[in-house]
Amino acid sequence: MDDDRRDDWPERWVGTDCDVRAAVSAIPREVKDQFRYDEAPWQRFPHFYGPGEEIPGLLSMLASGNAEAADKALWQLWTSLHHQGGTTATGALAVPFLLRIAVAGRPELRADTLRLIAEIGRCQHMGDGSREGLLQVAEEPLMIEGSTMCPVDWTIQAARQAVTDDLRLLPPLLRDPDPEVRSMTAYVLAASTGEVTHLSTALRSRLAEEEDPVVRVSLILAIAQLAREHRDEHAPRWARGLWSDPGRPPEVRIGAGLAWLCLVPDPVPNELRALLTDPGTRPYEGMLQPVPWLAWIDTTASGLRSCINEMLTANLHETLLDDPWSEGPSS
Repeated sequence: MDDDRRDDWPERWVGTDCDVRAAVSAIPREVKDQFRYDEAPWQRFPHFYGPGEEIPGLLSMLASGNAEAADKALWQLWTSLHHQGGTTATGALAVPFLLRIAVAGRPELRADTLRLIAEIGRCQHMGDGSREGLLQVAEEPLMIEGSTMCPVDWTIQAARQAVTDDLRLLPPLLRDPDPEVRSMTAYVLAASTGEVTHLSTALRSRLAEEEDPVVRVSLILAIAQLAREHRDEHAPRWARGLWSDPGRPPEVRIGAGLAWLCLVPDPVPNELRALLTDPGTRPYEGMLQPVPWLAWIDTTASGLRSCINEMLTANLHETLLDDPWSEGPSS
């Protein structure tokens, strides 16, 4: 960025060709629905590995009937659009097309395509399992993307708006026969910036029917993320009602406990601490690792374990003396 373009940055870029939010919003619906990839302004938004002009070809390969080519294309899209855990403006342009490919494309790639969409619409969150960070979506306003010098949060906003504009495509996937697809659909829906009441109702209805533990926790965290960002004052009571009910399945109580901790600043109740540190919770460490919010927190061990440890000890000058998560006595 030269000195002239730094003046009044980023305010002077709002609504210009440098604003990816404006670029994504300007893509006509018929261009998206007809998969006319070349009509999106890829050349304006390079990524870390070069210009975005190769993205249409990769999207076309992903949507193709060639299984090997589609799989390779998805891997390359992940590399280009989600660089080292961070999102790129090129990715936001791809979201409307990725949504349609997820719905109509190869079923075996649906979950990973949905995960890519969700990650494009979130801040870099690897390793942050704190009460403040687990459900955090927005990025620091002055964080810039090195390839375009645009605020990263603009990319996140653009991707989330693209999801919101096409919400009609996603609810049917909450009933997909593949539980991983259902889980990832909840992850994407949590990024929506509109129709929050309708979405929360749909997610809660699905939770009442869902039997898969990973999907259950994903639905709970999706509801909590929407509630946290949109300040739903009723959500903490809902979450507490779930985790405090011994008649609920253990994974529901665990997920609701994490959700409640993210929704309120209150001290951890002894009842919740006992639930989350009970030795009977440990088997859920591996079972719930595929929950998308947890998977990135600790990829080598357990995202659930890391979240519980961080949430229960945050801002407290204490350790859990009888911590059932510990591997053994310290040396």
